[in-house]
Amino acid sequence: MSADSRIGHRQRAGRVGYAAGAFDLFHVGHLNILRQARSACDYLIAGVVSDDMLVLTKGAPPIVPLAERLEIVSHISFVDEAVAETVPDKLDTWRELRFDLFFKGDDWRGTPRGLLLEREFAAVGVDVVYFPYTMHTSSTALRRALEALSAPSRSGETRA
Repeated sequence: MSADSRIGHRQRAGRVGYAAGAFDLFHVGHLNILRQARSACDYLIAGVVSDDMLVLTKGAPPIVPLAERLEIVSHISFVDEAVAETVPDKLDTWRELRFDLFFKGDDWRGTPRGLLLEREFAAVGVDVVYFPYTMHTSSTALRRALEALSAPSRSGETRA
């Protein structure tokens, strides 16, 4: 589908939502955010943060490369469109995609970054919608578990 036809489809769809994330080591928390986001809009775009952006913002590359994360997310039934997020400024992403709602985990609510995001998006008519963060699972926790499993044991052998 061409970019022009996607934009036309979005415009006919009603309220367009955007949910960005690394979606690395895809887990139920990711699924919950996408499900909740889709229930709050008519057309959902999932922004999959690029490998380079993850290194820039989190200091580490993802376990699963961008092409594979895009493939996974694009096949989630709640997602109408999956795009690579390659720029750090969410307003630049908005200028390209023109969504009405921006979805974020509520771990951002009330933080300096969250408040700034709300102000910037309010200026262009975008509502920031927070969803509960899934506390019992996270990609960070999964990454730590993988690292612990692959760490050398005291005898010098790798456990995994």
